[in-house]
Amino acid sequence: MRIVLGVTGGIAAYKAALLLRLMTESGHQVDVVPTPAALRFVGKATWEALSGRPVRTDTFEAVETVNHVRLGREAELVVVAPATADALARTAAGLAPDLLGNVLLTATCPVLVAPAMHTEMWQHPATVANVATLRSRGITVLDPDSGRLTGRDTGPGRFPEPERIWAEARRLAGLGDDAGTGAAAGPGTPADGPLAGRTVVVTAGGTREALDPVRYLGNRSSGKQGVALAEAALAAGAAVRFIGGSMSVEPPAGAEVTRVESTAELHAAVMDRAAGADALIMAAAVADFRPAEYAEAKIKKSEDGSSPVIRLERTPDILAETVRARAAGEPMPGVIVGFGAETGDAEASVLEYGAAKLARKGCEMLVVNQVGGGRGFGQDDNEVTMLFADGRDPVEVAGSKAEVARAVVGQLGALLGP
Repeated sequence: MRIVLGVTGGIAAYKAALLLRLMTESGHQVDVVPTPAALRFVGKATWEALSGRPVRTDTFEAVETVNHVRLGREAELVVVAPATADALARTAAGLAPDLLGNVLLTATCPVLVAPAMHTEMWQHPATVANVATLRSRGITVLDPDSGRLTGRDTGPGRFPEPERIWAEARRLAGLGDDAGTGAAAGPGTPADGPLAGRTVVVTAGGTREALDPVRYLGNRSSGKQGVALAEAALAAGAAVRFIGGSMSVEPPAGAEVTRVESTAELHAAVMDRAAGADALIMAAAVADFRPAEYAEAKIKKSEDGSSPVIRLERTPDILAETVRARAAGEPMPGVIVGFGAETGDAEASVLEYGAAKLARKGCEMLVVNQVGGGRGFGQDDNEVTMLFADGRDPVEVAGSKAEVARAVVGQLGALLGP
């Protein structure tokens, strides 16, 4: 497939190099068209080395081939990543001050735009209007992620992870529909991804246990790590069934999505969606307790100042029950991966608690991470240790949640085997 990758002048341009690798390693021909401002962040030599193609930015380069028209006409997919607020405005207005602008005016193929900018820019009424205009014209504009931005800023506007962009690009181009499931495979044809032909179920986010019609018990899970795991599995060629609870991020593009709220709903969804799958990754933060009684009306404050007593009961242990169901002969996945968000104390360390949980649950692999004190929930980075039931050495990995996800999916592939 012929792809044009447009890169505009934002700090996230360096991440577009990772996106380019996903495209070229899948066997596609990619012409990179950076704006002059983009080249101030990542130079032409980098784009040419990674794409194996000449890189041009100006309308008056290669005029003998009518390059400013040819690229758009021949493209089968155009991806602009990152797209700055300025680039969105110029595209919405139909301006073409450079080669990329001309490509966007001449392209008749699907166009995907991945914005990246500071929160105030993304939420500005002008940007909101420009995004609405582009979408009304049939251009797919991804919502940016929420997280750490340049400097100390945090909020919506973060460049989406390359795996998420690539999964959506493949969906737009009609690539990689795996075995009729409707879930897009990851980069690469169904024959070349390490998880090609596999079906992976991923749970993510927190569960909410209703106390009354307006209140619930929940946890701080953002769903970021689970979404990253689903995107990594898609990138590895798997068909992904994604079960999402309460999350602050969007579900992964290209996955077959089921949304749930309570632990009971998550339990039912897992038992249904995991049947016949090859692997299950239980990354959801499942509530261990729920209110024993549900109040049909909102619980009111008492006039005497006393507080209500809330009695809790245990929720189903979904991870352990999938293992038990498999042992009983039900078609549960052959590889089940659990997550353990742990805090150490005077009696045992985080890893000691993790090892005990692995033995107790009976799954093949447990991903242990320490939470609390600014670690774990809601953060963009993670640090985990993977423990294995077969006695192989633990594996430690630290970095962005996307990097952690790729490492976990790599170990999953090793457990699944050829």
